[in-house]
Amino acid sequence: MYRIFIVEDDSKISAVLKRNIEKYGFEASCASQFRDVMPELTAYEPHLVMLDINLPYFDGYYWCRQIRSKSNVPIIFISARAGEMDQVMAIDNGADDYITKPIHLDLFIAKIKSVLRRVYGDYSASTGLAPSPDNELHVQGLRLNLSRNELIYQTRKIQISKNEQLLAECFIQLYGRTVSRDQLLGTLWDHAQFVDDNTLTVNVARLRKKLEELGLPNAIATVRGLGYKLVLGEEQEETNA
Repeated sequence: MYRIFIVEDDSKISAVLKRNIEKYGFEASCASQFRDVMPELTAYEPHLVMLDINLPYFDGYYWCRQIRSKSNVPIIFISARAGEMDQVMAIDNGADDYITKPIHLDLFIAKIKSVLRRVYGDYSASTGLAPSPDNELHVQGLRLNLSRNELIYQTRKIQISKNEQLLAECFIQLYGRTVSRDQLLGTLWDHAQFVDDNTLTVNVARLRKKLEELGLPNAIATVRGLGYKLVLGEEQEETNA
């Protein structure tokens, strides 16, 4: 289980972050000694550090440099400072990513997963649904082959792009839930030079068309104001009725 260390002096914010991190199957701990966060951090041996900028005694840039002098553990800054220079300073001091407050929790979790995936390799912490020995994910008769970038349904199979595979993997892993646009953007974030809302819309439309070619029309339902949901089996029949 991945361990995430939260350095945030607002106890309400840190409690919300900890609760949501744990909800997605990770372990989390919050710093309590801000005069020197290093002993707690070192003892906890985290796989990822979430670090605020505005802290008592010393700011987050200072602690980022201290951490970097001892460890290559990935660091994501969380801050109300939205200025470009603050983000540049964070990266220059050794951060891996930067999230501005107010925090959108879906994007927050997506960025955590993206950094962990990049640093430690593939994982499956969201639902416990792991690839089968033939490197396939299965749900309601739909199969996603991760090695061949293929979607398979009944006797049909179709090749999909890397972005389409990433989205399909996210939908299957979170089957039964509405997946927000922020979360899907986070899924693509680490695999493309430029990803925006329009890029996401285009890729979802392409994946929806591929599923239709497999005989699964309207398999990706739009949930107004929230995001998208993969709809298969009886639920799909109800949607199409």
